[in-house]
Amino acid sequence: ARRDGLAVEAREDAARRIAEIVLSRPEIAKADLVSAYWPIRSEVDVRPLIAALRDRGQAVALPQVTPDGLVFRLAAEGDALSPGGFGLSEPGPDAPVVDPRVLLVPLAAFDRRGHRIGYGKGYYDRALARLDAQGRALAIGIAFAAQETPVVPDGPHDRPLDGIVTEAGLIHPTGD
Repeated sequence: ARRDGLAVEAREDAARRIAEIVLSRPEIAKADLVSAYWPIRSEVDVRPLIAALRDRGQAVALPQVTPDGLVFRLAAEGDALSPGGFGLSEPGPDAPVVDPRVLLVPLAAFDRRGHRIGYGKGYYDRALARLDAQGRALAIGIAFAAQETPVVPDGPHDRPLDGIVTEAGLIHPTGD
């Protein structure tokens, strides 16, 4: 992925800028609970953003891969994380399962329509469909600007993101 070629300092600077943008968004600030992710591979490191959300008094959930798909579990500061599927670090089985209304979503690539490429299993699309059944959840992609691509192939079950935050700013998807 193009993000792999970014220098460490550039990645850290970009992650700080992304965190500033996310934290400045009113729709994020008013959420009692925000689902984030623990970074793997060369994903944007949102761990400082998670700490900032908690410092503001917001609860944070992290995804857990199960045989039935993604579930989201509360992840309080200091909670031990366990190794999970795909190299993920996940909350333990005793952490409460929650249904977040605001999600920060990792991705490998995105386009201006709000479509994303994940890791090919459709976990987030299915989880968002389940959450959207209770009223549309706010799904914000988190990426480096270098991950933008002209067109991401999409299918009937692909759920576009409501926004994408990169170090260059917030992208409002066109949806077409």
